[in-house]
Amino acid sequence: MKKIDRRSFLRTTSAAGGMVLVSPYLDGAWFVQSNKGSTGYFESEFGISMEMCRKLLETALMRGGDFADLYFEHTLNNWLMLEDGKVNQSYGIVKLGVGIRTVKGDQIGYGYTEDLSDEAMLSAAKTASSLVTETQTTVASAFTKLSAKNYYPLQNLNEVPLTDKLPLVQTINTKCFEKSGYIKNVRAGFHDSMKRIMVVTSDGLIAEDIIPRNYLYASVVAEKDGKNEQSGWNLGGRHDFSYYSTDVAENISDEVVKRAVKQFDAIQPPAGEMPVVLGPGVTGILLHEAIGHGMEADFNRKNISTYSTMIGKKVAEPFVTIVDDGTIDQQLGSINFDDEGSQSQRTVLVENGVMTSYLHDKISAKYYGVKPTGNGRRESYEHQPVPRMRNTYMMSGDESPEDVIKKAKNGIYIEDVSNGQVKIGEGDFAFYVSQGRMIEDGKLTAPIKDVNIMGNGPKMLANITAVANDLKIHEGGAGSCGKAGQSVPVSFGLPTCLVKSLTVGGTKQMGGVS
Repeated sequence: MKKIDRRSFLRTTSAAGGMVLVSPYLDGAWFVQSNKGSTGYFESEFGISMEMCRKLLETALMRGGDFADLYFEHTLNNWLMLEDGKVNQSYGIVKLGVGIRTVKGDQIGYGYTEDLSDEAMLSAAKTASSLVTETQTTVASAFTKLSAKNYYPLQNLNEVPLTDKLPLVQTINTKCFEKSGYIKNVRAGFHDSMKRIMVVTSDGLIAEDIIPRNYLYASVVAEKDGKNEQSGWNLGGRHDFSYYSTDVAENISDEVVKRAVKQFDAIQPPAGEMPVVLGPGVTGILLHEAIGHGMEADFNRKNISTYSTMIGKKVAEPFVTIVDDGTIDQQLGSINFDDEGSQSQRTVLVENGVMTSYLHDKISAKYYGVKPTGNGRRESYEHQPVPRMRNTYMMSGDESPEDVIKKAKNGIYIEDVSNGQVKIGEGDFAFYVSQGRMIEDGKLTAPIKDVNIMGNGPKMLANITAVANDLKIHEGGAGSCGKAGQSVPVSFGLPTCLVKSLTVGGTKQMGGVS
C-alpha cells in the first residue's frame, strides 16, 4: 500500500460528499494480521513504526509510572437518512488520531492528538508523562502481537455503495405506509461504521482490530382522531451487509407500526406499589442501568456503589445468574479485546444469587489483585478507558413466561422502557414505560401508556421472584451507554421475570401488593 499523510488522507476521503465514505485504501489488505513486532496497517498507511511507538512509550514513562499505552484509531462513519420517501441526509465522517496514557496507581496522565506527525505525538506523550515525578520506567525489550478470537468476521463490508443501502430504507418507508392508514410520517435510515484500532502497551503487547457497527432503523408518527403517537425500532449489530435483507426491513416496519398504532388503545394504569413483569429482550436495559453500572469496578473501588462490599454475598434468589459477555458473535457489545488490549471474555457477575465479580479494567484489576475482565473501554482516542459493560444479561430460569405472568396476578407487564435516570451509588432509578400492558387476574390485557416505574436496583434484584426460560438478547444496533462523558456501544438481554414490587406512577392508587 502507498503511504499517505493525514491531511491528504482526509482531503481524499471527505471528497466522497453524498456518496458512501470509503477510504481509497480499504482493500482486502485492510485486515491483514501484522507480523510480530510490526504495526501493520498504521505503519503502511500512516508511517507509525514500531520504533516510533517505543519512543512514544518511553516519553510517556520518562518521569515514571506503572505502565503506559498507545491507542491509535481510524474510523469511517456513514449515514443515509430518508423521510417520507425522499433522501434528506447522506454524509460521512472520518476520525483519526492517537491517545497516550501514563498510569501511576489510580492516577492517569493523558494526551491525545489528531495529528499523527512525530512532533504532535511526542507532545501528547509528554503531556501524559507530566503526572509523575519519579525515575523513568523501562519499556519492554520486545513486542508481541495479541492473538485474539474474532467475534465479528468481516466479509464484504469494505465498500457498500448507496445504491445497495437505498432500497432498504425505501422498503421500510413503503411498508410502513402500507401497513396502516394511520401512519403520517416515516423516517428510515442506515448507519455503518468501521473502526480500525491498534493498542501498544509498555509491557510489550500489540493488538490490532477492525470493529464494524451497523444498523437499519425506522421511526413513525401515527395520527388518529386528532391524536398522535410515535415509535421507533432498529435492528443491527456487528454484521456483514448480507444480514440486511428485505425480511429485516419488513421486520422493522412491522414492529414500528405495531408499536405506534397500539398506543391509541392504551390506558394509564393505577398508581402505587405493585408486581411488575419485565418482558424478554429489550427490557434488559433495566438490568444494565439499574444493576449493571453498580458492578463496574471503578464505582466499587471508590466505594460509590452499593455493591462495594458484596463480593461473595447473596444479592438475589438462587435462580438468578447475571453475565456480562463480550464474546457473542456479531452482537453490538461484543469485542475481540478491550481498549487496553485485554482479551474479551464471558464474566459471571452474579451466580446462583451470589455476587462473584466486578467488571475490571487494568487499574481496578491491580487494585483488587485479579486479572482484567476485558471491560476497559473508551469512546475514541480522545478518551481514557474505564470499566464498561458489553452484552449484559440474566440467564434463563425454569418457568414458562405464562406462569411468570400468572404469578403476578395484578400489576403491569413492561415490553420496553426509555428516558431512564439512575443514581449509581444508591441504585435508585426511574424509567418511562414506552410499551407495556396491564396484568389482570394473571393475564395480559390492555396496553398502557404515560407511566413511569421507580425503584432501587439492588432491591429490585433481590425482589425478583420468578424467571422464565425465554432469555432474549436485544438485537438492536443503535444502543449506546453513556458514562464519564463518553459513549460506547452495548447490548443487553433478559428473560421474562417477575419483580414482586416496584413503584408505578399512574392515575390512581392501586390496592395492596399480592
